[in-house]
Amino acid sequence: MPSRTEAFAPAKINLLLHVGDKRTDGYHELESLATFVELGDKLVFEAADTLSLTIDGPFGEGLAAESDNLVLRAARALAAHAGHTGGAKITLTKNLPVASGIGGGSADAAAALRGLVQLWDLEDVGPIAARDIAAGIGSDVPVCVESRTAWMEGRGEIVTFARPLPPALLLLVNPRVAVPTGPVFAALKTRSGVGTQQERIPYDGNIWGLTDFLAATANDLEAPALEIAPVIGGVLAALRMQKDVMLARMSGSGATCFALFKDDDAARAAADAIAAAHPEWWVQPARILG
Repeated sequence: MPSRTEAFAPAKINLLLHVGDKRTDGYHELESLATFVELGDKLVFEAADTLSLTIDGPFGEGLAAESDNLVLRAARALAAHAGHTGGAKITLTKNLPVASGIGGGSADAAAALRGLVQLWDLEDVGPIAARDIAAGIGSDVPVCVESRTAWMEGRGEIVTFARPLPPALLLLVNPRVAVPTGPVFAALKTRSGVGTQQERIPYDGNIWGLTDFLAATANDLEAPALEIAPVIGGVLAALRMQKDVMLARMSGSGATCFALFKDDDAARAAADAIAAAHPEWWVQPARILG
């Protein structure tokens, strides 16, 4: 059993997000194509008798190491599943904005499952079992367990892996405004519905095919998020005015937006231009994983 291990929690980007009817359990039916980028939080796990969490990093102040933190909830759920009685000293370096629509908390919880499986030497807990545990922690956590491009359905817990995307460089921009998911869903008025994508592998293996496919889709949460945080409109406008931009859209429930460009140089030039014009925003180019 190792005395120390690490895990990376990559940001999740909802390239499209269609919402269906509200269910009897209070959740909404969803359909989303999610992917992951080479940018995220870092977790370190050290052997200990008790379970503890310390948070640092650029966005550490926006997150409290309380008992309902998703990382601690994941740790407790894994221990209960495996009958493990030991603890762990967990350090989370928070590099991603909090409540930003890129799955930061969910990715952290999934990384906690991966890291603690190693630290506690839980050989019987494979990816399928981890996704089952993850579903009880949060709707976005299962897709983050393996951090691969996938379709999310149900309330988000039904994961179907998709073909890899082209290794595009996305530009992520967040105005440093937290947008809670609950109020965004509460303000939702227009829904695309689920089951709208008849062909689940329609994009070619290049940025052009992916952009053409995404242009026929939407993020239904963009409009209600704009009502709650109008600055999102400014972010989208800034992205859409950049040279060689192909598509700009909000991810998840906001406020982070992403853009696809014709090539890496255009994405980097846009990042420099937006960061210069809006130094208060979080602006990060990030390549799609895998």
